[in-house]
Amino acid sequence: MRPQVKSYLSITKKEWNGMVVLIILIAMVLLAPYVFLANHKDNTINFKAFDKAVADANKTGDLIADENTSATNHTVLPVTLFKFNPNNLAVANWIKLGLTAHQAQVIKHYEEKGGRFFTKGDVQKMYSISPVEYKRLEPYIDLPDGAALHLNKVKPGEVVDINSADSARLTMIHGIGPAFARRIVRYRQRVGGFYSKEQLKEVYGLDLEKYDQIKDEVAVDGRHIIKVNINTATFNDLKRFPYMSFKQMDAIIAYRDEHGNYNTLTDLKNIAILNDGILRKIGPYLVFK
Repeated sequence: MRPQVKSYLSITKKEWNGMVVLIILIAMVLLAPYVFLANHKDNTINFKAFDKAVADANKTGDLIADENTSATNHTVLPVTLFKFNPNNLAVANWIKLGLTAHQAQVIKHYEEKGGRFFTKGDVQKMYSISPVEYKRLEPYIDLPDGAALHLNKVKPGEVVDINSADSARLTMIHGIGPAFARRIVRYRQRVGGFYSKEQLKEVYGLDLEKYDQIKDEVAVDGRHIIKVNINTATFNDLKRFPYMSFKQMDAIIAYRDEHGNYNTLTDLKNIAILNDGILRKIGPYLVFK
């Protein structure tokens, strides 16, 4: 029995050498982290020195500007105050008055959308002009004193001509805000003006209920209608009318080419695909010269 145990527990020289190598490798792996830490000490951050550097930078103005801040915003331009009318005032002149290019562009964008300044209050309402800036500019604004006109509504019995009013003026109508005002102006430009205030019902979103609410506060001056000579009109000239299909426009031109000029609106009744309803709508816009 003993010889068998002794034989089972005995190892060869080759196996012993392998065990020694394995033990050495395990010891090296276990000791490696301690050796690394001993030879690579972390650098201690000196917060006092950092705080001192920030304080010095604040005093001298040497801190790096935010990435969204352009160098031009820090450029101080000489301010020249002069009497001015803000309507259609050039960007360069707004900048002379002390506004930035961005502020001036906001104002120009407002004008491009149909905005207009009627009183000093209309300038004050511009969000791009701060109260401090307005106070500085107010004595030089060549407009009447008063609150922003678009915030006022028409008085009883007063009407707004929807053919000549800009979007700011249209907002004086009860129930008409900036969005509806812009739509009215765009539709007016498309058709060439209104010949009847009932055409407002053709404006997107302006339903019968809204029309009944505003009809007594609007009027139409037909002198502002832009007319089309039906005897020289091209297809593109007729496209402005939302009342006809392309096929009907082609028919008008084809009939004219075949039969000659139209003399009256009645002549258009000879075109089979044009009904009386369409002719009533386009008639006020046509001339027969």
